[in-house]
Amino acid sequence: MDNVIIQTRRLNLYYGTFHALTDIDMDIEQRKITALIGPSGCGKSTLVRVFNRMNDLIDGVHVTGDVRVHGEEIFRPDVDLIDLRKRVGMVFQRPNPFPLSVAENITFGLQIHRSRARKEFPDVVEEALRSVLLWDDLKDRLKASALSISLEQQQRLCIARVLTMKPEIILMDEPCSALDPIATLRIEELMRELKKEYTIVIVTHNMQQAARVSDYTAFLYLGEVVEFGETKQIFTAPQQQRTEEYITGRFG
Repeated sequence: MDNVIIQTRRLNLYYGTFHALTDIDMDIEQRKITALIGPSGCGKSTLVRVFNRMNDLIDGVHVTGDVRVHGEEIFRPDVDLIDLRKRVGMVFQRPNPFPLSVAENITFGLQIHRSRARKEFPDVVEEALRSVLLWDDLKDRLKASALSISLEQQQRLCIARVLTMKPEIILMDEPCSALDPIATLRIEELMRELKKEYTIVIVTHNMQQAARVSDYTAFLYLGEVVEFGETKQIFTAPQQQRTEEYITGRFG
């Protein structure tokens, strides 16, 4: 299908002898928000980190099966991991700005990759901050430490930092878990805006968040995808008993 941007077939992942993901088959659509839900330890974060091979950084990880981004197999030996991680950006559970200024956080990746001329940096900073609705708040604080702004602003800044690399996909591993309810709703509004241009895959423990913000939802349990479908269907008419029991709070 032309609108599928991430595809997995018979994906299995092992941490040493521990079988963490089992026979994952998924088609993730372009410019949609896909939520991964399920109890702690079910493999949500492991799965999302497959898509930019962040699990490669862990000793003893072994992957089998087929994982494709835009039709390209990403576990080929000749895959350029730097290029892959530019195309598939990552936003982590807690905001992790660098101990640099607001502007330097945004341009850090550009300096490392030398992908833009320095004279373009002011325009890049403004564009990035506008894209995450931070320009009006921070335009007079560009030289301030990124650690001095609020947690919500830090998380938005981290999203802006990812956007400067012009990714196709943004992975979010519980991006609101450190935020208060109001800040969480603002980040969710931002996600809805960003999906006009980007594909988003979000790991969340918050089922209400998944219901509010996502187009598709996958329910994982013990390393398997129990059910995957449109979010409305998953939450109102699940096809699997385990999904219904989890959604209604009978376990997990």
